[in-house]
Amino acid sequence: MAYASMLIGFGMFAIGLFNAPFELNVKGYYIAVILLISFSAIVVQKVTRDNAEDQDMMAEQEYRRNTQA
Repeated sequence: MAYASMLIGFGMFAIGLFNAPFELNVKGYYIAVILLISFSAIVVQKVTRDNAEDQDMMAEQEYRRNTQA
């Protein structure tokens, strides 16, 4: 569902940009900005998830270390 909404959003953005009365350099700027924002959102999501998984793993290791002693 997330991929479909992202593709629909990109498609709508592309159609709107194609129909906009901007020069090509302005359209290129908008394309670069939307790609940067998209990749940044993906990276933030992955880093947040990885940090949460790391905290769970560290807590489990700490628990095992304390129960073995």
